[in-house]
Amino acid sequence: MTAPLRRWSTPVVAVLAALAVFAGPLPASAAPTPPKPSGHDAQPTLLNDVIETKNREFVKAQAALRKSEKRQLELQQEFKRVQRELDALAPQVNEIAAQSYRTGRIGAVSMLLGAQTPDSFVQRAGALDELNMVNAKQLAEVNAVKARVEQAKLALDTEVRAQQRLTNDLNRDRVAAEKALDLVGGNGLTGGLVNATSPVAKIAPGRTGDGDWRPESCSENDPTTSGCVTPRTLHMYKEVKRAGFTRFVGCHRSGGPYEHPKGRACDWSLQNSGFSPWHNTDTRKYGNNLTAFLVRNADRLGIYYVIWNRQIWFPATGWKSYSGPSNHTDHVHVSLL
Repeated sequence: MTAPLRRWSTPVVAVLAALAVFAGPLPASAAPTPPKPSGHDAQPTLLNDVIETKNREFVKAQAALRKSEKRQLELQQEFKRVQRELDALAPQVNEIAAQSYRTGRIGAVSMLLGAQTPDSFVQRAGALDELNMVNAKQLAEVNAVKARVEQAKLALDTEVRAQQRLTNDLNRDRVAAEKALDLVGGNGLTGGLVNATSPVAKIAPGRTGDGDWRPESCSENDPTTSGCVTPRTLHMYKEVKRAGFTRFVGCHRSGGPYEHPKGRACDWSLQNSGFSPWHNTDTRKYGNNLTAFLVRNADRLGIYYVIWNRQIWFPATGWKSYSGPSNHTDHVHVSLL
């Protein structure tokens, strides 16, 4: 259900209080299939799906690598066997080579011319030819097998190197995906229900040459109330809307400390009107994806901190458990520098 429109009066915690770590249970995921996000023609890839796909590819690559290594071992053994056969022929090969060296082609001719009769000439010629054929056949067979094994071994060496490169690439992809998931709060915060990528925001105004952000006054009309916001907050508001997050939002709020009265904070509801805690996949994923967009673009937007679903994120510290007046399960809070 959607709660009636109420004044978003939850104060934002101070920095020191926000950094305090209090462990608290996270709500569990509910409905199975979220609807397509507004402004998108197709369901975006969830980061959890990317990690699963990379790990499946990694497992297949490992199996292929083990298969290649096993086949390479078999071929190495076959190569050794053929090498032993070749070594066994070495005496005969050496004898043939020595004879050829001693007699050359003239020796063979002399042997034939030394025949006393035509019949003995034919017999000697036949014997010499048969010997040459036997020797040539044996050597050719051994050399052919040896060549095939060497070629197969070379091919498998190449395959193993390719598989190792693939394994290294998949490891890097898996680590990168895990880091990306950690950046947006990990499985504990998102339950895996967060898009693998976010649109890139335009850089906010007020960035100095050394990377700092110039102080800004509350000089712009707040599009969500009758109050004011800083130019940087207004830029963030427009970029979040441009990224497709169009549900209810409130920024300026009078009274109290922290960033709302200064026009440097906004509360992004999960509902089209009013505030109500996330209660299904749609509302939880909306909060996750909005948070992911803010965190991934924090350096471009000049973000101070983000609070969502009992967790708080600072650029300097990452995600920490949050305990405050509001557990922020009904909206995403963002403060600007």
